[in-house]
Amino acid sequence: MPQENRPVRHLISLDDLSDADLRHLVERGAAFAAGTADAGRPLDGLVTGVYFAKTSTRTRTAFSAGTLRLGGSLIAYGPGDLQLNTGETSEDTGRVLSRMLDVLVARTAGDPAEMRAWASQQRMAVINAMSAEEHPTQALTDLTTLYRHFGRVEGLRVLYLGEGNNTATALALALTRFPGVEFELRTPPGYGLPAALAEKAARQAAASGAVLRESHTMDALPGGFDAVYTARWQTTGTSKADPDWRTVFAPFQVREELWADSPDAVFLHDLPAHRGEEVTAAVLDGPRSLAFEQAGNKMHSAMAVLEWCRGAGPGEG
Repeated sequence: MPQENRPVRHLISLDDLSDADLRHLVERGAAFAAGTADAGRPLDGLVTGVYFAKTSTRTRTAFSAGTLRLGGSLIAYGPGDLQLNTGETSEDTGRVLSRMLDVLVARTAGDPAEMRAWASQQRMAVINAMSAEEHPTQALTDLTTLYRHFGRVEGLRVLYLGEGNNTATALALALTRFPGVEFELRTPPGYGLPAALAEKAARQAAASGAVLRESHTMDALPGGFDAVYTARWQTTGTSKADPDWRTVFAPFQVREELWADSPDAVFLHDLPAHRGEEVTAAVLDGPRSLAFEQAGNKMHSAMAVLEWCRGAGPGEG
């Protein structure tokens, strides 16, 4: 049975992680993936609720399978299942669920303040499986994938092409905490990182010795990247005000030509992908692509997060 005196930890934002916690989660996820983690059954006797108000293949399956592999039990909720739909407050929902669940994994694509309200108790851990601003567990998966391939995160040069969405934001907030990282974003005009979050990432980079650059053109793109990353242009459940947005995005498609100046770079994608839009099929299905290994790492990373939220890791003291 788990230790009852362990603290309950919430993961709503990467800000909830110390540098030691962030490194621990990346390394622990890699250990799960390599089969070298001696996990035991830390969730034995515990129940995880999985609430997804938006569609999900990888994240929902990752946390569900991860819970079961760590010995826990599972309750799944769809978008119409909770009384949130009939006006119950987020605070009341959190107070009630915390008396029955030990962990709540939630995807809302809404304001993370709702998750903070659920987390205003210390019985049940709350994990952000995607909000409008940030996708923290995706960033942990991404760093785990980089760590597994390169044996480090420090000093890597990463190029991101496409919209400055919640995946890009989380990646910026995570990578800029590692010394020597160079993170270059090329985002379409009007579709960059949110200003406040870009400023936060820039402050982190200045403190850690990382470099963060963002521009809105493909001109003068340097080479020598270790990884090239993109995400789907049209996120489920969202729309773009500009009817001609695809023309604006077209120069930012990931094509094989990018590897001329970065011949050893790997390719990452958070999936699902639309071949022929944000990436060509030749890249996504090619020899440099880690996209499907990255997807598999999501379960290993989820297991690390589930452990940590129930008190395992460097924060134990």
